[in-house]
Amino acid sequence: MTVEVEELVAAGVAARRRRSPEEALRQFEAAAAIARERADVAGLAAALAGQGQIERDLGRTGPALERYESAVELLRTLAAPLSLAHAVRHVADILVERGDFAAARPHYEEAVAIYRSEPSTPGLDLANALRGFAIQREMAGLPAPAASLWHEARELYITAGVAAGSDEADRRLSRLAP
Repeated sequence: MTVEVEELVAAGVAARRRRSPEEALRQFEAAAAIARERADVAGLAAALAGQGQIERDLGRTGPALERYESAVELLRTLAAPLSLAHAVRHVADILVERGDFAAARPHYEEAVAIYRSEPSTPGLDLANALRGFAIQREMAGLPAPAASLWHEARELYITAGVAAGSDEADRRLSRLAP
């Protein structure tokens, strides 16, 4: 990623943290324009993923899905498995939000498989992918696979010290118990 694109992406992330979505979108759009001009595939993928996140924050799932799917296409051409897994998981999350549970499944399977195959995967990233997959399995009417995924996510959230994640897993597991 070129330095200028990296700085714009970082500015977009900072604007999102400040809850300034319009500013964040401007930064990500500027990053995307420069990345396209310079054939910076990694930078363009990061800018598109950033745009996708802001669109999702704003409840605009159609544009969010388009941006993340474009980022995934680009990331498939790079040696960036953790970035790819992250973007694929977001595609799956958006599909679940839209109620398209069947379409989400292969994306969760791919994201989880990538995370499991990468020794440097942060436990929290895998936990978040498992969480989404567990929700997808619940919504698809498959409580046993959902419970298995929730158990694993719960342990990872505990290890990461994310009480909200482990608490959610406990609540969901209690509802799934026979």
